[in-house]
Amino acid sequence: MHVEEVVGILMSLTAISSYINHKFVKLPKAIGLTLITLALSFIVAVSGNLGWDVEGFATHLLDGIGFNDTFLHGMLGFLLFAASLHVNAMELAKHKTIVGLLATVSVILSTIIIGFGTYALTQIIGIAVPLAYCLVFGALISPTDPITTLGILKTVNAPKGLEMKIAGEALFNDGMGIVLFSILLMVATGGQANWTLREATLFFIRQGLGGGVLGFLMGMLAARLLRTIDNSEVAIILTLGMVAGGYAFAHSVMEVSGPICMAVAGLTVGGSLQNGNMSKDTLLKLDAFWELLDGILNAILFVAIGLEFLSLNFSNETLLASIGIIMISMGARWISVMIPVASMSMFRRFSSSVIIIMTWGGLRGGISIALALTLPFGPERDFIVAITYAVVLFSIMVQGLTMGALVRKITGKPEQKESEQEAGMIRILPMEEKL
Repeated sequence: MHVEEVVGILMSLTAISSYINHKFVKLPKAIGLTLITLALSFIVAVSGNLGWDVEGFATHLLDGIGFNDTFLHGMLGFLLFAASLHVNAMELAKHKTIVGLLATVSVILSTIIIGFGTYALTQIIGIAVPLAYCLVFGALISPTDPITTLGILKTVNAPKGLEMKIAGEALFNDGMGIVLFSILLMVATGGQANWTLREATLFFIRQGLGGGVLGFLMGMLAARLLRTIDNSEVAIILTLGMVAGGYAFAHSVMEVSGPICMAVAGLTVGGSLQNGNMSKDTLLKLDAFWELLDGILNAILFVAIGLEFLSLNFSNETLLASIGIIMISMGARWISVMIPVASMSMFRRFSSSVIIIMTWGGLRGGISIALALTLPFGPERDFIVAITYAVVLFSIMVQGLTMGALVRKITGKPEQKESEQEAGMIRILPMEEKL
């Protein structure tokens, strides 16, 4: 299937699903689009029993999409830049210590707990999965997904401090998770069997710290150029060029974390645009472009997640393992949040609801699926892809759907009243000018 055919079909499916969700289903985008395309996948699967070869066509479509490459090396940089551009950098800085702990220590803790828990569960069920691959699964499922999480946060009236913690963690822990995943996968496949703990730690620090420094430098350069102009078209082209070229430069040339680089670059650009020659009209046009691009790419992502269901093969053992692993993942999430928050409680006060909301609000999404699809072919890959999809589906459909009710019940705050456009407004305007 040619590229233009794949793009055309995927965009058409996304447009139809978006219309149905907006007009009839009326669920948050992440939930509604995934649900609709899951229903479509189910119809395709059933049609095979009727003698229609729709499933073969759908398989060719999925092969043409190449979810892991399309997402990890195509969409992710743009999505992270757009998401971080929406976050108030000054507000996030107030929570930098706890966000840093959640993005590093929590990911490592969760990886270990899920890895060993999955290994124990598979041994009980009778599925032969090596411990090394169980730890790889722990690394790919531990990070919270920024696209899914921030999409749900737009519809949840969470306290500002809690929102900043969840958003900040989601922006940075995926980069750490990808680095940890890469290390463990090389060990599991024998690529770096002789790595010492020191070498692995240095690689981890280089990827994370190097990505952050490079992102800051890119963001400062872009912001410096943007402050000298007052033209929305040039501003849009500059930011697009920085994201497309910067992500490739970070990943392929500097060999540092591209996701962390783009997250930091977005925060830096967004926090620097309040002072400069740009008029309010130019800033709003730049805002509108990245809001639109973010919405389109998000919609495509969740449609692709729903379609990936067609490529899965669930056995009875896999279904049973999925239920157990969902419980293990939730337990690991609670422990990995509780320990950093408890350690920080000696220095600052946290609400008693923080751990509960952050545990339930740790949503998984496209990053986990994309990483699972990069695994080498074999029985371990089939099993890990299936249980990854089960955890992601539970996260989006169950946790995401009940997140708002949980926040309202614990905090007593009413349902979010602002419009979707206001909820997604980039924090690049002074508060008195924000529409």
